[in-house]
Amino acid sequence: MSVATLVLALLANQLGGIAPDIDQPTAPFWRNLPVGGVFGRIIDKMLGGHRFITHSLFGLVALGFLFHLLLVFLQPIMHGVDINLVWWAFIIGMISHLIMDTLTKEGVPWLLPIPIKFGVPPIKSLRITTGKNVENFIVFPLLGVILVAIFVMHYAVFVDLLHKRVIG
Repeated sequence: MSVATLVLALLANQLGGIAPDIDQPTAPFWRNLPVGGVFGRIIDKMLGGHRFITHSLFGLVALGFLFHLLLVFLQPIMHGVDINLVWWAFIIGMISHLIMDTLTKEGVPWLLPIPIKFGVPPIKSLRITTGKNVENFIVFPLLGVILVAIFVMHYAVFVDLLHKRVIG
């Protein structure tokens, strides 16, 4: 894997992680654009509101297809980049977002147009409330620990890969 592929895959993963919230006018994606709030409100109305199309299997396929088209369009200027790995990184980011939202009280309409929001556990009162203490002080730190554990377990492989690509 080239360094360019690694960097773009990491960026694509982050983009995929916030992509389902493109249907929310106050999402981080829109806040960082000069007129993002205006576009966010338009997109919100077009996509049926928050946690609708983009939080379903249909949305996953549609956004994945659009991202793939973008990668194919940009491929001539992305020398040495494996667009398949970059695309998979985007999809993994999206899927992880949808899985995490499935753990919240609101749930996710995985099978849209069937208007049922699925949540885990099935009892709504046992699910996480977005932005509250359980998410902020248990879920996020736990995810951080898992990320560090994965990195440490694969650290030698990662360092070897960087050493071969960057130095040798």
